Amino acid sequence: MTRSSSPSPQIAFHDFLKVDIRVGRIVAAEPFPEARKPAYRLTIDFGPNIGIRKSSAQITRNYRLDELPGRLVLAVVNFPPRQIGPMMSEVLTLGVPDAKGEVMLIAPDREVPLGGRLY
Repeated sequence: MTRSSSPSPQIAFHDFLKVDIRVGRIVAAEPFPEARKPAYRLTIDFGPNIGIRKSSAQITRNYRLDELPGRLVLAVVNFPPRQIGPMMSEVLTLGVPDAKGEVMLIAPDREVPLGGRLY
């Protein structure tokens, strides 16, 4: 099992509110061989107010491409886009490490409206 890191320093609640974390549904997942570390290209629908966004996710150890479409995920939608190889990643898809340190996606355990904000 991997060792947990120490908690980060305390922040003010209003600083947490600046991070906009929303629920989306993966509508497409593709190989991303150009990425430096093994990753997939994800296309995620965040509903009518945010729309479709792209993300690079290093989730190849725990997920197959064919099981990702239709899955709900949480992502930060208000970070600036980041160039990952030849693609622009528009959101940061969130996960936590499993016992081997590999990414496990974070998601609601039931259906919820797309675009819902974490609180």
